[in-house]
Amino acid sequence: MMATADAPKGCTVDLTGQVALVTGASRGIGKAIAIKLASCGATVVGVARSLDALSSTLEAIRATGGAAEGYACDVSNSADVKTLVDLVEAKFTKIHVLVNNAGVTKDGLMLRMEDDSWDNVINTNLKGTFLFCRAVGTVMMRGRYGRIINIASISGLVGNPGQANYSASKAGVIGFTRTIAKELGSRNITVNAVAPGFIITDMTDILPDKIKAEVKERIPARRLGNPEDIADLVAYLAGPGASYITGQAIAVDGGMTC
Repeated sequence: MMATADAPKGCTVDLTGQVALVTGASRGIGKAIAIKLASCGATVVGVARSLDALSSTLEAIRATGGAAEGYACDVSNSADVKTLVDLVEAKFTKIHVLVNNAGVTKDGLMLRMEDDSWDNVINTNLKGTFLFCRAVGTVMMRGRYGRIINIASISGLVGNPGQANYSASKAGVIGFTRTIAKELGSRNITVNAVAPGFIITDMTDILPDKIKAEVKERIPARRLGNPEDIADLVAYLAGPGASYITGQAIAVDGGMTC
C-alpha cells in the first residue's frame, strides 16, 4: 500500500483525526495494536479490566507524542460496555475504529471441562465482541462510517485439542463478523476478522524451547509471529485503503493453515 501524502511519519496508513477503541489493550497483541494505531495518528481509547494494567500502553503512546485514554471495563457486562461507549461518544462525538481483542483461555479437554471454564471464555471472547459491536456499531451507524476488526484465531478455523471453549468462541467471532458485515455494509462500515497463528506473547513465552521448536517446524515461514505482525494488518484494515474489504477472516500465521 502506498503511503498517503498526509500519513504520519513511519506509518503508511493515515488515521489522523480518528478515534480508535481497542479492547484488551494492556498487553501482547492488544498493546501492539493500540500503539500502532496511535502511530498512524489515531486517538486511542484503550480498554482493559483495570486502569493500572493499561499504564504501560498509555505511557508508550504518549511518550512518542500520541494521544491515548484508558478505561476499565468488564467486556462481558452489557451495562459496563454501554456506559463506557456512551462516555467515549460524549467526549469524542464519534468512534471510527473498533478493535475487539479482549480474550481469555481456560484450556482443558472437553470431557473434563467445567461449566465455569466454558462460560468465562465464551462470555469474554464472543459475548464481549457482540456487546462492543452492538454499542459502537450504533455510534458508527449515526456517523455513517466505521471500521470494525475482531481478533479471532486460527483455532476458530481449524480447532485445537484442549481448547474446545476457545475454539468455539473464536469460530463464533468469525461467523458473527461475516453476518454483521452484511448488516452494516450499506452504512460504509466494514467488519473483518483477523485470525492470528502462533504469536509471541506472555502466554507463549513460558512454553519450553522444545515445544516452540516443534511449532516452528509446522510453520512454512519457520518462525513464530510477533504482535506487530497482527498490528500491521489491523492498521491497514482500519484505514481508507481497505474500504472494499469486509466480511473476511484473514489468517496471519506464517502459512500454518495453508
